[in-house]
Order: sequence, then structure tokens, then C-alpha cells
Amino acid sequence: MNQFFRILDTLNRADVRYVVVGGFAALLHGNNRATADLDLVIDLSPQESTKAIDALQSIGLRPRLPVDARLFADAAQREAWYREKNMRVFTMIDPARPAPVVDLFVREPIAFESLLLDSVAVTMQGLRVPVCSIDHLIEMKTQSGRPHDLLDVDNLRLLKSGTGLPNQTD
Repeated sequence: MNQFFRILDTLNRADVRYVVVGGFAALLHGNNRATADLDLVIDLSPQESTKAIDALQSIGLRPRLPVDARLFADAAQREAWYREKNMRVFTMIDPARPAPVVDLFVREPIAFESLLLDSVAVTMQGLRVPVCSIDHLIEMKTQSGRPHDLLDVDNLRLLKSGTGLPNQTD
């Protein structure tokens, strides 16, 4: 099972409330861009955050930063990281494997309940995964403003319109 599936399966087995966003979500919608990270928006309530961290640690993931991963469940700590360190995502890595990196949003870029309600259920190898809607993905990637995200926005708009993507040669 590829590493993305392993992580998502672990979250599902732990009943974590999450939505896949970012490049992997764009890929699942049909965008043709490789990504080595898995961006997730999780329910940031203390109980759900703890459940997510515990699930990720159970498969060997550790924070990239030298901090206790369970601090992520503390809303005040996340807010301090956001304000004082300009941290947008809390990155978890597997020291035994270079990829994928798991990025957990420190703040909800869009209200979690809205993301979850509008998400699309994608089934991959029998695994049901909540994937951010194209509209929310476009909104998030537009807010980011990074060049590769803006290219994704153009491609997602084409996919949404049903015209498909132009041939990509990279």
C-alpha cells in the first residue's frame, strides 16, 4: 500500500475527522501534478486533534520540529506558533522514509464543518477518503498565492468546467 494510503487508512481506523486538501486533493480531482506531501485539515477540537496526532505517531510519524506532538492539540499553543513563528502547518515526518510529509493546518483555512460538508468522498483501493471540494480547493490555493498553487487553480477551473486539462509535458 502506498504511503499516502497507509496514512489515510490509519486516520480512518482511528475515526479522525479530517479532509484532504492541497496538492493531493488536486491530484484526486484530476490535476496532473506530483506531490510529496499530504495536506490535511482536521477537526481542531482537543479530542480530535489528540486522536489525529496519536494515530499518526502510531505509524512512526514525528514532528519535524523538536516539540511534543501532543502540543498540537492545544489551541493556545497552535495560535502562538501561528503568531510568533508564522507557522501555517504542523509538519509530521517519518524518519525512516523521506516521503510523504504530512502537513496539518494550524488554523482552519476554511471552517472545518464547511470543508467536511462540501467534501467529496473518493474511494481508493477500498479506502473512503474525504477530499476538499474543487471550489474550496480553488479558494485555498488562491489565498496561498504561490505560483504552483495558482497554476493548480487554473487547472482546477478547467476541470470544474468540464473542458479538461491541456496536454502537460513536464
